[in-house]
Amino acid sequence: MNDKPNIILVCVDQMRGDAMSGVGNPIVQTPYLDQLAAGGTTFTHAYSATPTCVPARVALLTGQSQESHGRYGYRDGVPFSQAYQTTLPGVLGANGYQTQAIGKMHVYPERDRVGFDDVRLHDGFLHFARRMSGRNLQRIDDYVTWLRRQPGMAAAAETDHGVGCNSMMARPWDKPEELHPTSWIGSEAIDWLHRRDPTVPFFLYLSFHRPHAPYDPPQWAFDQYVDQEIPDPPVGEWTEAFARFRVDYLAEPMHGRQKPEVRRRALAAYYGLITHIDYQLNRLVEALSDFNLADNTAFVFVSDHGDMLGDHDFYRKTVGYEGAAHVPFIVRLPGGRYVVPRVDQVVELRDVMPTILDIAGVEVPDSVDGVSVLPLMNGESVEWRSEVHGEHTYEMDGWESMHWVTDGHRKFAWWSGSGIEQFFDLDEDPQELHDLVADETRAAEVEDWRGRLVGYLRDREEGFVVEGALVAGRPVVHEAQWIRDLCGG
Repeated sequence: MNDKPNIILVCVDQMRGDAMSGVGNPIVQTPYLDQLAAGGTTFTHAYSATPTCVPARVALLTGQSQESHGRYGYRDGVPFSQAYQTTLPGVLGANGYQTQAIGKMHVYPERDRVGFDDVRLHDGFLHFARRMSGRNLQRIDDYVTWLRRQPGMAAAAETDHGVGCNSMMARPWDKPEELHPTSWIGSEAIDWLHRRDPTVPFFLYLSFHRPHAPYDPPQWAFDQYVDQEIPDPPVGEWTEAFARFRVDYLAEPMHGRQKPEVRRRALAAYYGLITHIDYQLNRLVEALSDFNLADNTAFVFVSDHGDMLGDHDFYRKTVGYEGAAHVPFIVRLPGGRYVVPRVDQVVELRDVMPTILDIAGVEVPDSVDGVSVLPLMNGESVEWRSEVHGEHTYEMDGWESMHWVTDGHRKFAWWSGSGIEQFFDLDEDPQELHDLVADETRAAEVEDWRGRLVGYLRDREEGFVVEGALVAGRPVVHEAQWIRDLCGG
């Protein structure tokens, strides 16, 4: 029998860092996640440095920053295992762990196991994958294959209810709850516990597609929130600078306003999806107890990025504002061992891989530039990074990059196309309502933070920095030149 801990990494898709009752959200209820956090450590300033699915998951699985993994924006079709030979599951597998992934991978090709022993796949509605497979969903989606084998579901699809994969439209799930993708992941995880090799430790990656749209929770979860009073979104006075790019009332918006009732129902459904996941997590914890595994299993809970949900008229992700870039990050060690219940230092998704390897007692490869958070959990006095550099390409009257630097208390942001600069005091203004970049009393702070960003961008191929100054209007790229070479330009 093994004496190493089992490890479960839960990654949900598009969950905001403030979307848990345990961190003070007055609406959403996450009792089981809060219970998990109560036995571990919550990192209050955790960020996705490249907040969309593809680059964020590269950081998660490689332990690398975008400066190392080369992905600055969203691009499908990059061969994952050609670009990244050293992965979290691969290292754990080489050190005696049985490794299993269930749910969303969002890699190319879709059946690339990226180091896992096995993958039970459900990426959601990926347009690129569907086109490349000729809509042969069996090739790219184990959930849909399973769904169509259920009684009366021979021609069923996840999107029968008509809600789009990036839509703000919301409605309850149209099939029995046990057929929902979230419930499927819970069921698959418990089934796998029966089939696992009991002589070796396991690493189980549960990657829930929700609360990413479609906003389609089970009826009970939708009902829990649909009649609650949901506040209007925060809209800073600075949003007028982006007014000319706004397109209002779209079903699948990026930047624009929504009718209040549309947004209210969307948030009710979004919160309902989170609560549904919460209950499935408890279902898994109960199963671990049945197998007598609970006391020797570590949990790490994160999201790949957040969701703007109308904050400042932005929707979905990619931007560096708190709604999209700030993510949940919870670590619970076996038996609930911890010293510090909450950690203030800024952490990133690239820190997940070295943290898990540290829990497993496995040496961290040289390719990893993230850092284990276990010393912070133990209250050790360690030298830690002073800020996070985040970025993502964004289509707004042509492609540009939004760059930001933050320590969770202050944030400097720069849009590379327009040259718009912003500075926020997150302690006094956590909703980023007040842009202080022109405040003369904060000029020295602004200059300091601008200089930090210059330091990150000084050697970039786009030429974002010339003679120590940020230069706007330069063409942007979605990934580093070596990635483009790998894909043939």
